[in-house]
Amino acid sequence: MAEKPDDLLPLFSGGTFFLSVACPAALLPFASFCLASSATYILNDLLDREHDRNHPEKRLRPLPSGLISPRSARALALALALAAMVLAWQVSGAFLLLVLLYGGVSSAYSIRLKEYALVDIFCIAAGFLLRLEAGGAAFGVTISEWLFLSVFLLAVFLGTGKRLSEKNRLGRSAASHRKALVAYPEGFLDGTMYMTGAAVLVTYTLYVISRHSSLLLYTVPLCCFGLLRYILRVQSGKGGDPTESLTKDLPLFIVGLAWAVMVGWGIYAP
Repeated sequence: MAEKPDDLLPLFSGGTFFLSVACPAALLPFASFCLASSATYILNDLLDREHDRNHPEKRLRPLPSGLISPRSARALALALALAAMVLAWQVSGAFLLLVLLYGGVSSAYSIRLKEYALVDIFCIAAGFLLRLEAGGAAFGVTISEWLFLSVFLLAVFLGTGKRLSEKNRLGRSAASHRKALVAYPEGFLDGTMYMTGAAVLVTYTLYVISRHSSLLLYTVPLCCFGLLRYILRVQSGKGGDPTESLTKDLPLFIVGLAWAVMVGWGIYAP
């Protein structure tokens, strides 16, 4: 399950980001989720190490390649999970509960749920939403209904794009890497990606309108370009990993940076 800084998104969109980050205690929620997500990453790699040896890129990871032993990986995952819970407890009981739920969903995904079509994508989306809600609980920010829907639909969109990219790239060997890939009929992932991409644009537009900011309204075309650029990358066989797409695709990176600057200016400018 991909890690994204969604736990800081409510703080940023709520207009209190710079006030809160000045306090060292504000870094605890972020650190806690980084540790928790790292622990679940290791668990997923432990369980997937045999399948990852059949993947053209994942076979080079430390566990599939044999660089790190499973015993060392298990010890590190346990240490990270315990550290995450200790930090979460110092934030609040509600935040600890959300971290535990995130860990539970991520672990269930790694152990079994990733093998079921659609369930795997919705588990990824649940991780995004739990991080979003945890950020709101940690910093006392109310999550907008439109922001909640935008994040959920964006997570489904990105998860679908990643699955489609994997299925197209692996071809006949897809079943040996991930069982859920062969359960998706031809054209299903394409249609789902288009549908959720359109829904993201609509919900994000309504979120922007609800903020009553004329500058934020101009970020909608950037959002539209970003969604279409990601679809173009996936359909062109250039990969569907969201992080890789943002950092290695120059147009997408420039648009993402412009979007962040405009949103920040629209929220924090006097």
